[in-house]
Amino acid sequence: MQESTKLARLQENLQNYERVVVAFSGGADSSLLAHVAHETLGPERCHVVTAVSPSLAGQERQEAGDLATEWGLRWTTVDTDEMDSAAYRANDADRCGHCKDALMDALDPLARKEKATVLLGVNVDDLGDHRPGQEVAAQRGAHFPLVDAGFTKETVRSISKKLGLRTWDKPAAACLASRLPYGTAVSVTVLSSVERAETALKELGFVDLRVRHYADTARLEISLKQLPEVLTQREAIVEALHYVGYRYVTLDLEGIRSGNLNQALGD
Repeated sequence: MQESTKLARLQENLQNYERVVVAFSGGADSSLLAHVAHETLGPERCHVVTAVSPSLAGQERQEAGDLATEWGLRWTTVDTDEMDSAAYRANDADRCGHCKDALMDALDPLARKEKATVLLGVNVDDLGDHRPGQEVAAQRGAHFPLVDAGFTKETVRSISKKLGLRTWDKPAAACLASRLPYGTAVSVTVLSSVERAETALKELGFVDLRVRHYADTARLEISLKQLPEVLTQREAIVEALHYVGYRYVTLDLEGIRSGNLNQALGD
């Protein structure tokens, strides 16, 4: 199916909703969905909402606000309380499900008030990974318009570029809790350490990255094209991560791999 056809299908599908509440993290997927929903339905029928919690990096929250202002979205934030859940903090294989439960708890009151449907920016490629949160969200009534219209991650980026959205090439930015191996307890302190470490690396010029948290060890995942720069800036990287509190700094030679911690589930 051609990209123009997929975009037309997305717009047509969105017209079938009376009103929508779009979960908006500021990433490429949710940004495209929010922008197209806003342009298709208008601000009266499209409410864009960013969920704020310790698992959302402060820079991502700021970026979402900047995009909302730039695009003229009807935008608000809501606080989510997943950190209050012992099941979430335990960080088992269903952590994302507990998180989506908290997200829907926050969005449902808005949706009921506006008689709207909650939309999430899930694409077809997301369906192949271990994503219990998608199942929970669907069970609670959320819809995935990008999936319905056949959007892959490549489609999202290509159409975003054609529409002039500066998020078209934005690196994926999963929640900070995804940096912790399953079984490692989630805490505000640990999430803050991860955020500070990744911010320090970005300030050194690294763009697409993850800092995986293993107690006092930081395992760096950097895009393959920037791996040579790691050695060039080795001393600055080590100093920055020691300052955050990590004792050891290691490098994953396979580079960044979204969702790679899910591999442990099959071991």
